[in-house]
Amino acid sequence: MTTTATAPVPPSAPSAPRTGRWSPVELLPPLLVVALGIVLLRPGHALWFDELFTAEVARLPLGDILRAIATGDGTAPYLDGVPPSYNAPYYLVAHLWTSLPGLGGDTALRVLSLLATAGGLALITRAVARLAGRASGVLAGTVLAVSPLLLEQAVEARSYGLAVLATGGAALGLARWLQEAPRGLVLFGLAGAGTGLAHWYALTVLAAFVVAALMLRGRRAVPIAVVGAVAALPALGFVALAVLNGTGARNAEHLKDTGGRLTGLAVEAWSAGLTPLLAVTVALALLGALRARGVRVVGAAWVLVPLALLTLAELARPVYLPRYLLAGLLGLGVLAAAGAMTLPRFLRVPAAALLVGFSLLAAQPLAERGPRERGDDVVARLVEVQRAGEPVVAADQRSATALDHYVRLLAPDLRADLVLPPDDAPDGADRVWLVRRLFDGEPEPTDDDAILRGAGLRMVDQESFWGGKTDLVIQLWER
Repeated sequence: MTTTATAPVPPSAPSAPRTGRWSPVELLPPLLVVALGIVLLRPGHALWFDELFTAEVARLPLGDILRAIATGDGTAPYLDGVPPSYNAPYYLVAHLWTSLPGLGGDTALRVLSLLATAGGLALITRAVARLAGRASGVLAGTVLAVSPLLLEQAVEARSYGLAVLATGGAALGLARWLQEAPRGLVLFGLAGAGTGLAHWYALTVLAAFVVAALMLRGRRAVPIAVVGAVAALPALGFVALAVLNGTGARNAEHLKDTGGRLTGLAVEAWSAGLTPLLAVTVALALLGALRARGVRVVGAAWVLVPLALLTLAELARPVYLPRYLLAGLLGLGVLAAAGAMTLPRFLRVPAAALLVGFSLLAAQPLAERGPRERGDDVVARLVEVQRAGEPVVAADQRSATALDHYVRLLAPDLRADLVLPPDDAPDGADRVWLVRRLFDGEPEPTDDDAILRGAGLRMVDQESFWGGKTDLVIQLWER
C-alpha cells in the first residue's frame, strides 16, 4: 500500500482566502455611512474654526500653500502661528478637490471626508472578509459605520476621512500579503504612507500592522516591516519640517494629560460615554482577541499597539484628543465584531444587534446637534444692523476666520468696513461693531476693549451666537 505525504500547515494566519470573490453585500457598510452622513449634513450648518481653516487654505494658489507649509508662516495675518504644517498633504488634497468644477463650496469639503470614510470602510470590510469570512467583514464594517466617533469626523472638513481611507487600504494590503505574499505589499506601502500623511497619529496603526505581520510570519515578515518603515518616512518628514520651522508645538494646548488613563478614556470616547455600548464593545473585543480565527492577531495589534505607543508618549507630553485616536480605535470595532462571530450560532445575531443598536443609540445625538459655530449667522446679522462706513472689527483669531470667510461668501459689500487682526478700529469711528469669541461665557481677553475705551467709546449692546464648538458675540460700541 502506498501512502502520500502531506506538507504541514503552519499554525499562523490562513495562507489562502477565507472567502470567495467580492460580493455586493460588502457594500452595505459604505452605503450605510453615506446614508447616515447625508442625514447629518442636511441641516447645512456653518463651518467651525478647524473647518474654516481648511476652507481658507484650500482656496489659495498652490504655490502659496506650499510656501506656507515650508516656512511655517500663516496664510493670513490673523493666522500667524497657525500654518498648514501638520497634515499638510490634506490641504493639498482639499485644494485639488475644490479646484474641480462645482466642488468649491463648504459642503463639498465635508463630502470629501464622507466619501473618503465610505471608501475606507469598504476596504476594511474586504480586509476582514478575507481574513475571517464575509459575515465578519460585513459586521465589522457596519459597526464602524454607526460608530459615533467615526460619524462625527466623517462629516467634518478635516483629514480624518482620508486617514480612514488610508487605514483601510493598509489593512487590505496586509490581508492580501498574509494570504498571497508578495501580493498586497505595494498597496500596504502606499496606503501605509497615506495613513501618516493624513494624520500622523495614524502611524501608530501602521506600526500595529507591522507588529501583527511579525507575530504571524516571523522572519518572513521582514519585507513588510521594511516597507512599513519606508512608508512612515514621508509623514515623519512633515513632522520634522514642522519642528524645524518652529511650529512643532502648534495645537499642543488642546491635548490632554490623562494621568495614565489614556486607554480607558479612549474606549469611553469610542462609545460616546454610553455605558451599555462600552460594556458590550469591550466584552466582545476581548472575546475576539482570544477566539476570532484569522483576524484576532491583526485586530488585537490594531487596538493595543497604538494605545501602548501613545501611553508611552504621554510620559513625555500630553497626547490625548479623542479624534486623534480614531484610526487606532477602528480596530476596537473590528475586534468587537469578530468577537460577536465567535459566539454560538444562535447568539451571533443578538450580539451583533446589541453592538450595532447601542452604537446607533450613542450616535443619535449627532442628528440633533445644532451648529458648531455660527459665523454665517453673525455675518447675516451684521448685514441687517451695520451701516456703511461703520467698522466691523474681529477681536480674535476665530472671529476673524469666520468673518473673513462668510463676508466673502455672503456679504462682499461688507468687505470695505471689515477690520481683521492685527489691525484695530479707526480712531475716529463713532460706532464700531466688535465680533469676538466667548470663552467660558466671557469675551476672550484682547486689547480691543482698552483701545475702544481710549477712543471714547463704550459698549451699548451685545448679541450672542451660541455654538457647539465656538460661541461668538457681536458688541456695539458707541461714542
